[in-house]
Amino acid sequence: MKPIALILLGPPGSGKGTVAKSLSAHFAIPHVSTGDILRENVKAGTELGKEVKAVMDAGKLVSDQLVNRVVEDRLARPDCAKGVILDGYPRTIEQAKVLDGVLAKAALETVILYITVDYEVIVRRLGARRSCPVCGAVYNLISKAPKKAGVCDVEGAELITRNDDKEDVIRKRLVAYDEQTQPLVDFYRARVKRFREVVGGETTTPEENAASAIRAVEQE
Repeated sequence: MKPIALILLGPPGSGKGTVAKSLSAHFAIPHVSTGDILRENVKAGTELGKEVKAVMDAGKLVSDQLVNRVVEDRLARPDCAKGVILDGYPRTIEQAKVLDGVLAKAALETVILYITVDYEVIVRRLGARRSCPVCGAVYNLISKAPKKAGVCDVEGAELITRNDDKEDVIRKRLVAYDEQTQPLVDFYRARVKRFREVVGGETTTPEENAASAIRAVEQE
């Protein structure tokens, strides 16, 4: 299979992170998350990291131009020569157009994996998450409940609902996704030959979604 740049698209709560880990292991290519590489650059004190830190310290959003440079720098590393999985980038059509040029230069074929899940399923799934305030362990009352209701298996601490797992916050995030990121789906659907779609349901497990994703990506 030709080296690919596998771009993951899908709403928050669709399971992209879990699917990305399985795809990375299966195809033996790195999973690159925009948030991770921004933090890595800041921590390592690179020139790009210093620019990112200055913007963040000023309470501003990191610009498209700066994010583009950070991603291009990451894709130039040797471990991406055989392929890469991109998660959280691009977020806008403008970023996607820049990425087209970067991937062409790197001789990586663009493959889109669009994970779709009914929004009501996402609201129920994320609303069922509970976290341990001590160790950070995450449970789900639907798919991964603690042994004792409301209590962390490890610490015995009372589990909490994070602010971003509250229904009103989840619905606002989904509205923002529709407005900001959904246009990318239409952009790529019209331009990319290998546009693959995986539908996740309320009863499908992350493992089942990952298996479906692998089969979809392997289709030529």
